[in-house]
Amino acid sequence: MRLLLAAVLSLALFACSSPRPSPAPPPPGPKVVGYFTDWGIYGRDFQVKDLDTDGSADRLTHLVYAFGRVTDGRCSPADSWADYQKPMTAADSVDGVADSLDTPLRGNFGQLRKLKREHPGLKVIWSFGGWTGSDGFTAAARDPSEFADSCHTLVTDPRWAGLFDGIDIDWEYPNACGLTCDTSGSEGLARVLGALRVAFGPDEVISAAVPADVGKLAKADYRAASREADWLSAMTYDYFGTGADGGDDTTDQHRTEPHSPLTTYPGIPRGSATSSATIDKLLALGVPPAKVLLGIGFYGRGWTGVTSAGPGGTASGPAGGRYEKGIEDYEILARRCPPTGTAGGTAVAHCGTQWWSYDTPKTIKTKMSYARSKSLGGAFAWELSGDTSHADLLTAISTGLTSP
Repeated sequence: MRLLLAAVLSLALFACSSPRPSPAPPPPGPKVVGYFTDWGIYGRDFQVKDLDTDGSADRLTHLVYAFGRVTDGRCSPADSWADYQKPMTAADSVDGVADSLDTPLRGNFGQLRKLKREHPGLKVIWSFGGWTGSDGFTAAARDPSEFADSCHTLVTDPRWAGLFDGIDIDWEYPNACGLTCDTSGSEGLARVLGALRVAFGPDEVISAAVPADVGKLAKADYRAASREADWLSAMTYDYFGTGADGGDDTTDQHRTEPHSPLTTYPGIPRGSATSSATIDKLLALGVPPAKVLLGIGFYGRGWTGVTSAGPGGTASGPAGGRYEKGIEDYEILARRCPPTGTAGGTAVAHCGTQWWSYDTPKTIKTKMSYARSKSLGGAFAWELSGDTSHADLLTAISTGLTSP
């Protein structure tokens, strides 16, 4: 009996002293991703500091810095002056302290480091490629390991070591035509992302922007690509446009259509030219919904010489924009040409002889409800300089992903 009591007591003491298993981590929340462009600090005067003052840094989970260059299959900076050489004034500095000539890290990288100190939960990713910078990916696909090693060496350069939490690939478009045409084969993107995963390891972020056009999505193995990536960002905008900017757009520039419809609408020229069609295609290809981000453009596309308030009207050509014809930032359009209706779940605006389409906080809420209904991994914005001084669009994304 004494032996039995001793055994029971020993077991009780062991149970009390043994460490309890840690609770399972909570499921990851939705990703709120925004692109910051290196050229935005010039004519647009949109600085890293603005992400702090307008509240964006509090809303973002990931900030994507665009773009690095891909040259002959290797990663390199596209604008060294903006990236890490330009001395920032006190007025443009996150902490109000100006750079000096002996400041070890200047430019946007220096400010991003300060921004991360203020917002330690924010992850920063360096993106490579873009519409005008994707021709080097064909060579990268021929030797993915060399490409990945060059990218890892650059992203982890001692001058900014610890700044970046991963890499984003904006290849427009794998095994299809963008500004140039690629014939690397359907596995090209997956091979590149796989080599990056080996070079960067399992804990760093690897992401890729992917086309919205369902025909281009059929040209590459995006299911295989998604196995290597943390997420794929569906560029669900620019389905229609004025044709004035040389973008991925074949629409007659004399016909008004919303550039980022969520769903079809009466008279749409191509029924597959919607965000929902793009997402359905990615999911049908086998990409897990949690690895798909819905894209939101922080700008509008517009025409002039228009008399019809609805889509499908005739126009004389692209409307004027501050930086290029046919395109304008949301912050300007919201004041200058406010919405007069909706088409396919996005806003349209007829003011005078101009006609614009763009997303608003209200239409973004609808799109985020759609993203939740599809169990998507989150959403991303191209790009943050088009938002208001209070980050109204980004706020709509972050709140819309977490609440009805």
